Amino acid sequence: MRRFAGFAGVPPSEAARRAREMLAAVGGPGPDTAQEGGVTITLAGTLFQPAGGAAALLRLYRSRGLDGALRALNGDFSFAIADENAATLHLARDRFGVRPLFYWSDDGKLAFASRLRSLLALPEVPRALNKKFVGLFAGSHYRTFDNDPERSPFAAIRQLPAAHCLTWKNGTISLHRYWSLDAEQDLSSEQEIIGQYRELLLDAVRIRLAAAPEAAFSLSGGMDSSSVLACAVRIRGGRQHAFSTVYSDPTFDESEDIKTILGATVQQWHPVQVDEPDVHGLVKEMVAAHDEPVLTATWLPHYMMCREVKRAGFGALFGGLGSDELNAGEYEHFLPFFADLRARGLHSRLDEEVQFWVRYHDHPIYRKSRESMERDLARLTDPAVPGRCLPDRGRIERYADAVDPAFFDVRSFQPVMEHPFSSYLKNRTWQDLSRETVPCCLRAEDRQCAAFGLTNVLPFLDHRLVEFMFRVPPVLKYRDGVTKHMLREAMKGVLPEVTRTRVKKTGWNAPAHQWFSGGGRETLQDLIGSRRFRERGIYRIEEVERLLAEHDEIVSRALPRENHMMFFWQLVNLNTWLDWLDALPAAA
Repeated sequence: MRRFAGFAGVPPSEAARRAREMLAAVGGPGPDTAQEGGVTITLAGTLFQPAGGAAALLRLYRSRGLDGALRALNGDFSFAIADENAATLHLARDRFGVRPLFYWSDDGKLAFASRLRSLLALPEVPRALNKKFVGLFAGSHYRTFDNDPERSPFAAIRQLPAAHCLTWKNGTISLHRYWSLDAEQDLSSEQEIIGQYRELLLDAVRIRLAAAPEAAFSLSGGMDSSSVLACAVRIRGGRQHAFSTVYSDPTFDESEDIKTILGATVQQWHPVQVDEPDVHGLVKEMVAAHDEPVLTATWLPHYMMCREVKRAGFGALFGGLGSDELNAGEYEHFLPFFADLRARGLHSRLDEEVQFWVRYHDHPIYRKSRESMERDLARLTDPAVPGRCLPDRGRIERYADAVDPAFFDVRSFQPVMEHPFSSYLKNRTWQDLSRETVPCCLRAEDRQCAAFGLTNVLPFLDHRLVEFMFRVPPVLKYRDGVTKHMLREAMKGVLPEVTRTRVKKTGWNAPAHQWFSGGGRETLQDLIGSRRFRERGIYRIEEVERLLAEHDEIVSRALPRENHMMFFWQLVNLNTWLDWLDALPAAA
């Protein structure tokens, strides 16, 4: 996957030398470049429409200007435009941030790159940590990490937010948002919605297959990746290669659900067995590829999958990320859906949907009932402000006591919760798309695929699909306690019926509960007891030790309680990242 970097605010020859050094710090292919009439464009990523890469972008820019070009693009990209005629530099990032872009500026200079490590290679760029990021990573939930879309793990380095462009002129920076969802009137005809949805999804897959013909497909037991794969089979007229992570532990294994789609869609299935991985060794590899700690345990099996995709000779990996946000597929999306039904006075429908919710989705640990619904609605939605969702303080603060408040007070964190819509469900899914689940997952997919020379391809994040699905009335996204109603209807005749009509899903996760108990507990105890770990002053050691003992008891005795695997995944990653930073060579 192409990377790019640049430097401005010094003579051109010096800027070119710095840019070469920044790219050398990360390796891999450089950017796609085009130059004409005093305008130079460097592009990382892919343009699906119009095709043609940097040369096509240059033509658009010269004919329509920056805003006109951005509005016309459909792609996963970050780019820089140096316009000598206007003595201006423009940076831009795609609508959802599929491709990363970071920058640093000080004393009339600007450096930018698609990897943090490129910027850390510069002597001017301080390596001081963003303590808020570190504190939240240590003791909060992964959904908090990207609540501020401009921040990075380093105090002096910023992200260019998705759907933004940056203009640098005369040493001054200005940011401009070029795209956002608006509150257009909802669509009304269910049958028309289904037909348009099917065609949009098929076209989103079609234009991406044209740009990435050497494609393999990730495959789980749910609707998202299965729909992408099935669309590709219809478009190409033949079955495709699919890769899945599988586990001997049944907690998160989806093998049986996956097997039901293989005959109709898969030429060769490549199951990647993940049972007793070298967690600490793999985390070291992953941190070096990410330049930051890795958000959840899910990404370890994904990393192993990417390795196998590359070994099999493919150049791109298609996936279903983004579908949950478009189709209200997360279990927690039921609550804002219920709030919408109540706000619209649809009390009979609410009663029916709650009954189905309890019937299909009750869980020994996460119990479902009318009482739990009422309790959580009061906690997570504001009935006085239509559409306003509230932060989940329990989730945010669950491990607050494990972080030393002298380093960072987790309880002081107040997330931004946007509510541009009058619908609770639309605002909840927009929050996930823009500030919670999607941004951090996109960086992980980009970096892990790039580590093996692959392109990650995500058709559900075609902006036409997103705009369309945010006009679908929330009452149509569920039916009788079943999620993703519109996607299920759109995939009639495309997906096998057994997959299309499956109600329950395991959820994309990994058996990390096992990795941090038994023998894994001993390794963690050595880490927590080390002088290096304790002297960093991030954690309250007594609370961490208590959580480790409790986690081991829950797992070893199979107690019906929530374990602490994600907390310890974050602890291991944060510690590994800090060790990596300590060992990173000083900038020349």
